[in-house]
Amino acid sequence: MNGKPFPAAASAAVSRDFAMHFTSTPRGARLARHLVSHRLHEWGHSWGTPANETVTLITAELTANAVTHGRVPGRDVHLRLSLVPGTITVEVSDTRTERQPHLDPAFGPDKESGRGLLLVDALASRWGVVPRHAAPGKVVWAEVDCPTTT
Repeated sequence: MNGKPFPAAASAAVSRDFAMHFTSTPRGARLARHLVSHRLHEWGHSWGTPANETVTLITAELTANAVTHGRVPGRDVHLRLSLVPGTITVEVSDTRTERQPHLDPAFGPDKESGRGLLLVDALASRWGVVPRHAAPGKVVWAEVDCPTTT
């Protein structure tokens, strides 16, 4: 899905926004996942709801990929979570430009890795990869359409 336009949340008026840098480690990815679930709960998408569980799983996969495949020693992973009416967007940035995520058509049950983007592709309404602005690297983003909360 390389070359897709940046997600709608980047150009629309953002109703809610959360952004944070995390260490490029499994612990950083785990913390990102927990904070996304907590933030969504605060924004009206309670724990256990489809929106919270879906976006949390997508966050887990994107941050794990950034830590595993996009890691540059000494560089953090950046996460941004946005909520506009009807859409939740997750963006995960890393500094590895040359390692672009892609769906592996040769994926099979005997493979040790490669399931993450298949999950993202199945769960997200849209996803893609764009270059980072004003810094080297890329942003992998995913949008989930969801009902508006009050």
